[in-house]
Amino acid sequence: MRLLLRIVYWVYRLAVSAQRRAYRRFTPFGLGALAGLAVSAVVGVEMEQTVVYQVFTLLVGLIVVALGTSLFFRGRFSAWRTLPRFGTAGLPLAYSVALRNETGQPQTDLRLLEELEKPLPGFETFAAVQQAEDRRTRSFSLSRRGTGMRFAPAVFKEAPVPPLPPRQTVEVRTELLPLKRGHLRLNGLTVARPDPLGLVKSLVRLPVRQSVLILPRRYPLPPLALPGTRQYQQGGVALASSVGESEEFVSLRDYRPGDPLRRIHWRSWAHAGRPVVREFADEFFVRHALVLDTFTDHPQHEAFEEAVSVAASFACTALTQESLLDLLFVGPEAYCFTAGRGLAHLEQILEVLASVRACRDRGFSALETLVWDHVGRVSGCICVLLAWDEARRGLVRKLRQAGVPLRVAVVVERGARGALMAEVKAEETAWVQVLEVGAIAEGLAQLRQAEAGNDTGAA
Repeated sequence: MRLLLRIVYWVYRLAVSAQRRAYRRFTPFGLGALAGLAVSAVVGVEMEQTVVYQVFTLLVGLIVVALGTSLFFRGRFSAWRTLPRFGTAGLPLAYSVALRNETGQPQTDLRLLEELEKPLPGFETFAAVQQAEDRRTRSFSLSRRGTGMRFAPAVFKEAPVPPLPPRQTVEVRTELLPLKRGHLRLNGLTVARPDPLGLVKSLVRLPVRQSVLILPRRYPLPPLALPGTRQYQQGGVALASSVGESEEFVSLRDYRPGDPLRRIHWRSWAHAGRPVVREFADEFFVRHALVLDTFTDHPQHEAFEEAVSVAASFACTALTQESLLDLLFVGPEAYCFTAGRGLAHLEQILEVLASVRACRDRGFSALETLVWDHVGRVSGCICVLLAWDEARRGLVRKLRQAGVPLRVAVVVERGARGALMAEVKAEETAWVQVLEVGAIAEGLAQLRQAEAGNDTGAA
């Protein structure tokens, strides 16, 4: 089986490389000519019974002439991009490119292409994806493995360039569609011009290397009443910069944006001529734990990517409140990132989530140990899980027995929600929500409805 996988892997590499070169070098009409060339080569083998071989000869001549004329394009250009700081997976990323003509001749009919870094997967990654798909489909049929081979980081369509006068610069507005979170590396720009026949593109490469961080997709969520109440936090003001809930007065200080107006010391303001607030010992405040399950044997699993998006959505909601948020997950080692109340900002948490990778060499017990080490400091816990097996159910059971308020989201692959809902006990449905790939937004809407129902019941 491993030998067969290695053969399939090298065929895959050759096919992808050939496809990339063809789409970059040939125009749509040129690709059509190549397809006609292949068909006529097969059909026109019997020259005595058909004249299709004449079509083959004609197409060969056209392609040879087009390739020859494309060699005479020798333009010289310089370029630089104006990129935004961040992008979002699944949303178009618009930016501009300044292109300068360095020659004394006007240039027309130009196209601008991006050279995206599209590294082909190594054999071990390819084998892990294929084996994970094989366990899911119960067969070695490659036709059922399309969802696992999404290695392209983005999609870019060539952008038309306005007529470029000699020694002048034009601005080209363009966009690409990021397909994956993480660092999107742009290795260069290519200026293309089709040959007079419109079959082959002449290419001039410009080594303009830049990168942009693609954040995980977020789903809209209204402000949620997250579980938990204020807890004592050792360290007080040193742990969080905003004013706390203790009544132990510490000092007066200048007003900072975000300070509650009720803390303003009006007499000192009138005396100093600038806003002054009272500072108290900050020892009691809300602290949530956001637990992300990274344990999957599928490096490109859709459910894992959606789990990261759900975690990012909860993080956006939690950090709009006056609370701390601990992001807990396991990668090469156990990680805990704390944000909120002046320690870190939402963008930093999203940057961390943009770089999270699946963990395949450690057990779920590593995450359980990490969570249990922090459980004494948190007011509530939000768990984003990839399954509802005994190990994960055991972690949730221990947290509930410890009195930690919980909200659990289980992200499953397409078509698996019904089977998993049958495993969720009746008493667990109040705080366990099953989200299916392809219907995450709808599932989160049901989460909001369930919360509203719980609030009504409590009233």
